[in-house]
Amino acid sequence: MLGDIEDWAAAASRLAGGVPLHSALDVTDPGAWLALDAAVREAAWCRPRLLPAWWHSGPPSADLTRLDESRLALALCHRDGRIRQEALRQSLRHPGLLPLVVIRCTDWAEPVREDARRLLSETLNVDSALGLAPLILRVGSRDRGAFGVDALGRTLRQASHGRLAALFTDPDRTVRRFAYRLAVEGRLLRPAELARAAARDEDTVVQDLCATAALTALADEDDYERVLTPLLSARNPRVRSAGVTALRHGCASSGRSSPASERFPHSASPMTAPGGNSRSSAAAHRPQYQAAGSPPCCRTT
Repeated sequence: MLGDIEDWAAAASRLAGGVPLHSALDVTDPGAWLALDAAVREAAWCRPRLLPAWWHSGPPSADLTRLDESRLALALCHRDGRIRQEALRQSLRHPGLLPLVVIRCTDWAEPVREDARRLLSETLNVDSALGLAPLILRVGSRDRGAFGVDALGRTLRQASHGRLAALFTDPDRTVRRFAYRLAVEGRLLRPAELARAAARDEDTVVQDLCATAALTALADEDDYERVLTPLLSARNPRVRSAGVTALRHGCASSGRSSPASERFPHSASPMTAPGGNSRSSAAAHRPQYQAAGSPPCCRTT
């Protein structure tokens, strides 16, 4: 992503000259679209020479029909709401401009905002939603941003587990949180998968969400065994603590023992000494996991 407003003003100038979008900015970076939108408005007031002549007079609708994708991107950021609104209608010819449609869904001008929302509702599908999720969620933090987030949720609820899983490893933690919430809501992940996600993800919100869902969704003793292993061997103390709690209270509600509690005879006693932590508690049980044939990833050397 380009560094400052000068760079983005220069990018806007290149777009005005007809340089393809993918050459002027990183179209996969949600921050790039937001920076472009801001830079075009900045250039309109402070660097008007960087923008094409039609920008300053405001072209009639007939002129917008002749604009290519790059110049139409500039029109979607125009300071005149009438131009932005007409550019939205013309953007149907260029699916690559959908990120700017997302941004216009929070436009301060109601006619522009409503047209953008209608267009997004008509065009958003699972494929485009997966690619636009980082931008929609970032724009969603703005005033009037809830519409896009709701549309994203409705669309991704139609996605299969395999499609939604593409967002579980997104570098943006907000995207991962959103995707895992949908997965938990739709019961798309088994308890063991949720436990592994809790142990793997570095975000505490994802950890708590997945660990809690994994323990809540436990259906049988076999699941109990598969859930405990990743939780107790997790690096994060919050996740280990969830595993320790499950180990202590595994069958308390039924009043009977289970294979899991028999494998871990200390589960009925407190797992941490005063001043201790759940890592030492979990570590105390690792030899029992190893003896029982735990996977290599859970073993210590």
